[in-house]
Amino acid sequence: MSEQQPPAVSVIMPVLNEERHLRTSVRHILEQEYAGELEVVIALGPSTDRTDEIAAELVQEDPRVHTVPNPTGRTPAALNAAIKASRHPIVVRVDGHGMLSPNYIATAVRLLDETGAQNVGGIMHAEGENAWEQAVAAAMTSKVGVGNAAFHTGGAAAPAETVYLGVFRREALEQQGGYNEEFIRAQDWELNFRIREAGGLIWFSPELKVSYRPRPSVKALAKQYKDYGRWRHVVARYHQGSINLRYLAAPTAVVAIAAGLVAGAAVTPWGLVVPAGYLAAITAGSVPAGKGLPLKARVQIPVALATMHMSWGFGFLTSPRSLAKKVIASRREPVRAG
Repeated sequence: MSEQQPPAVSVIMPVLNEERHLRTSVRHILEQEYAGELEVVIALGPSTDRTDEIAAELVQEDPRVHTVPNPTGRTPAALNAAIKASRHPIVVRVDGHGMLSPNYIATAVRLLDETGAQNVGGIMHAEGENAWEQAVAAAMTSKVGVGNAAFHTGGAAAPAETVYLGVFRREALEQQGGYNEEFIRAQDWELNFRIREAGGLIWFSPELKVSYRPRPSVKALAKQYKDYGRWRHVVARYHQGSINLRYLAAPTAVVAIAAGLVAGAAVTPWGLVVPAGYLAAITAGSVPAGKGLPLKARVQIPVALATMHMSWGFGFLTSPRSLAKKVIASRREPVRAG
């Protein structure tokens, strides 16, 4: 990659019902501090809000913006459609509620060059626009909420199993045939797994930051984390050995709390020690997590933490084996450069 002539970049964006953030997200892309050529390809799912109308306005306003249809609404299908419609050697994934920091693309291109990685990514920096979203953001960036996940809490630059979103060399995407569309969630992990198995490097760097807008309600957050847990169990069955104690914490908590509640109601009040202890732990953990936030946000952090933990654990525990079998049947072997 020449410093005099930065490589051209394609930004791909899967969207579905993103009227609230789409225009701002695209603005953060188009205003990047990057000297190379840039295009944005938005893959439009079957939205029920004004997303398509806003996308059409963006296309009219800037010739660098294009759209492609994604009738299934599935994220991996959207990503593959956008990759196919794009044309530049560097491919940047952004979601419709993600806001790139001003030098995100320039930094990512530099890191690809310096590390020789096939994909680089950084921190998912959750930021809320109201009290509930601020509470969720605090929970999502706290070790009480997500453990030691570097892309949530930060860490040193290093090789990684997977990264948030990602900035890819197109050759790596094309070599692996893009995303596996059976992975409705965790498609990033699966693609990065194939890239690593083929000998490629995935690189995490805290220099890269994407501001993320959390889900706007308890219901939406619960669905998000239930899906995360459901698909993390699929990944565990797909690739044995990929699970660790961090991933077992939430399902263990769900089982222990449920057992404690049953025992407390039917056998002895001592059974309530476990759910009471959990409540005390997340309440205590919310204090440092909420430092500097308004009181209305701080008091909602325990609700956000409990929603995340219980939904993720429930999703993990109830993830059907039939789903894992279907996904395993779609397994793609890593493709090594010829």
